[in-house]
Amino acid sequence: MTFSSLLFLFLFMPVFLLLYHLVPGRVKMPVLLVLSFVFYAWGSPRNLILLVLSILFNYAAGLQIDAFIQMGRESMVRISTILTVAVDLAVLCFFKYVTGTLPIGISFYTFSVLSYIFDVYRENARAETSPLYMAVYVAFFPKVISGPIVRFCDFQEQLDNLRFSRSDLLVGLNMFLQGLFKKILIADTLGKAFGNVTSLSTMAGGTAWLGMIFYSLQLYFDFSGYSDMAIGLSRMMGFRFDKNFNYPYLSANISEFWRRWHISLGAWFRNYVYIPMGGNRCSSLMQARNLLTVWVLTGIWHGSTLNFLVWGLYHGFFVLLEKFVIKDRLEAVPVIVRILITDFLAFIGWVFFFSPSLGGAIHYLGQMVCMDGIGFWNQTTSFILKENLLLLIAAVLLCTPFVKNMHDHLAFRRGGVFRAVSVGIYVLLFFLCVAELVSATYTSFLYFKF
Repeated sequence: MTFSSLLFLFLFMPVFLLLYHLVPGRVKMPVLLVLSFVFYAWGSPRNLILLVLSILFNYAAGLQIDAFIQMGRESMVRISTILTVAVDLAVLCFFKYVTGTLPIGISFYTFSVLSYIFDVYRENARAETSPLYMAVYVAFFPKVISGPIVRFCDFQEQLDNLRFSRSDLLVGLNMFLQGLFKKILIADTLGKAFGNVTSLSTMAGGTAWLGMIFYSLQLYFDFSGYSDMAIGLSRMMGFRFDKNFNYPYLSANISEFWRRWHISLGAWFRNYVYIPMGGNRCSSLMQARNLLTVWVLTGIWHGSTLNFLVWGLYHGFFVLLEKFVIKDRLEAVPVIVRILITDFLAFIGWVFFFSPSLGGAIHYLGQMVCMDGIGFWNQTTSFILKENLLLLIAAVLLCTPFVKNMHDHLAFRRGGVFRAVSVGIYVLLFFLCVAELVSATYTSFLYFKF
């Protein structure tokens, strides 16, 4: 089941929200857990067994580590933590890199349980004594399949201080609908355009460039749309999570890009890999090692083929270049130029991301520089651009806060007729999404395969 399915929109979500808000406080968490399990197991019930085993194993391991901490047995704390992390990573690696059959969401919920173990080990949080709360943290349906990755200590604090108001429901619904519009009306349409490009056996250089742009924009709207829906759903239950994307295509350098893109994953690697290795509190050589390690792991986390490792090293190279070679010299370059350079580098990187292999990525890059001998522009290129020009303009505009800021100013500050128009636009867009879902074939979220 996905957020952008008719089943979820018209059955699961309304039934869940109705139950969640009608039952007494002490029953909310059991309802949330049961329906989280239903949501996760809907497509493949067998995957639920692995999720439950991961919850039970890490619940027991956390209690054991916490017990050793209370007894002051530091060596046993370290040994227990290392063994627990090794088991979690071994399971992840087995399914991700050996079997080739990836249980949905395993990368994300594995990082969640690792966050729990690390937070207990570092005494940022006490071990969770309630198996119910532990299970809710891991299986929480808005985030279990594709994030955002919420640290255990942050989630535990929210559980302990859960508050809900009518404004939470309205704000959350607004965020959810914005994410739905991004996914159905923008990302899926860009995906069709990208599919039309990649279906060509040969293509002109300009066509390959258009394909790269289509995918780069599709990935942003697809994943940021999912994150908006997940955060919006959480808000409708009283949970407040930080944004996972912050207009990354407005970044002025690669380092800033990765502070704005998939923020929760970057924070996870920063908190649990980069800083424990020494972060920037060490020599330049060691800091470079720490950064490169993070990028190697980031590439491997996304996939088992060589192109993902190259993608990680590619971004690691530019982060190191900015930090240790270019340094502050970029400040002299106009901001718009820096943004365009950053987007160019990020878009090129996505070629390694969407290609099935390293050879496929190299071949696609070769097509971009006309190595097929077709030239840079032909009638196919003109047709594809003409058919998708308005979509590209809309997507580029929505990569900036311009439309949102204008809407919020008119709807929330000026109010009156503008607010009524805003409601009308939301209703219209929702029905367009439903019409698209009814008429179109199912399109999964891109990040489900990671």
